[in-house]
Amino acid sequence: MRRSLAARLISAAAACLLTVATLGAAMVAQAQGAPRGAAMVVDGHTGKILYSRNGDAKRFPASLTKIMTLYLLFDFIEAGKLNAGTLLTVTPNAAKQPPSKLGLKAGQKIMVRDAIRALVTKSANDVAVTIAENIGGTEKNFARMMTAKARKIGMRRTTFKNASGLPDRKQVTTARDMITMANRLMFDHPEKYGYFKQKYFKYRGKKYRNYNQLLFDYRGTDGIKTGYTRASGFNLLANVKRGNKHLIAVVFGGKSSKRRNAAMRSILNRALPKATAQLPHKYRPQRKKQVQVASTLGFPIQASATPASLETRPPLPQSSPETVASIPKQPQTPKTPASDAKYHIQVGAYARQTDAIERLAAIQQKAGDVINGHAPMAIPLVEPKRYLYRARFAGFTRQAANSTCNKLKRRAITCVVMSAE
Repeated sequence: MRRSLAARLISAAAACLLTVATLGAAMVAQAQGAPRGAAMVVDGHTGKILYSRNGDAKRFPASLTKIMTLYLLFDFIEAGKLNAGTLLTVTPNAAKQPPSKLGLKAGQKIMVRDAIRALVTKSANDVAVTIAENIGGTEKNFARMMTAKARKIGMRRTTFKNASGLPDRKQVTTARDMITMANRLMFDHPEKYGYFKQKYFKYRGKKYRNYNQLLFDYRGTDGIKTGYTRASGFNLLANVKRGNKHLIAVVFGGKSSKRRNAAMRSILNRALPKATAQLPHKYRPQRKKQVQVASTLGFPIQASATPASLETRPPLPQSSPETVASIPKQPQTPKTPASDAKYHIQVGAYARQTDAIERLAAIQQKAGDVINGHAPMAIPLVEPKRYLYRARFAGFTRQAANSTCNKLKRRAITCVVMSAE
């Protein structure tokens, strides 16, 4: 029996719609970057890549995006434009963001310190947009700032379109770029990085648990963040310090948080035996040697660095602290008589001597004109439960130290004036 013309037209239309739907699904799958998997592990001491799978393939960052949002927020704090107690105003646009969120209302205010903790633990989208709009005016402008920062620190294949990591097919990154971002954030904001180890966050009577399960069950993990969208799969960027070894690792595209975490533990376990270890017992000074930095990783450890053997926690020398020999010296032209130069400017405190040295070298490169003539020093400090190297520049009067520290802060360099012990 022949079908009517109307029936044939309906059938043809249905077939056409099916074809369009099939093509649409294929386009979506392509836009979502399937396959989504990628991973990389890098030795945090040397920058050497210990494992890589699709390390330079473009992937969707999801909520790993919020690390860059916090990076810019930390920059603004260091520049003195914000502080931990600054109140940020929630806009209608921020309030309407989809979960995960704190449920902030338009017009409500949240302190910067709470905003940081909310992003680290709860991964709150409404808070991410609040930060973006208070700093950048609009989220779109803030995303441009994020991308500019990414380029500046060596993230060559990353583009940000929003502050939260919510789906946007043009917001892409790579495993290599994510590790670069984590490394540079730890280097540029060592004090602020401590937020990423926070396991819980209490806000207005509610307690939130950090999504990063490795903080709870993988020894040595001190951050950094998880992420998930349907397009990205389950992502995780982790920083692990164990047995004088340091690893930075990222996993993209897990099919579940459990499988993602298992994959991360697996690649970390395989990388740990290959990682550079510090000498565990004896302090053995050696001549300086060249450190080969992983190509295009953006690590700030440049040509001359203290060898790994100096990264141990040796018995402290009995002599007074010495000027750091491996930092390129600026011309030492005394500015004040030694009897009056009783103050230091401290720019950080670190568990490893090399971290202190690298920080001092970076500041000399960034603000050599400001601290010219003042000796860089890595001053050891031992207390019962901690062992630190304090990165300082010496030889200031109190007035000169305050003035110089203010100049450094205007260049987004954290510092504090200290009396010389």
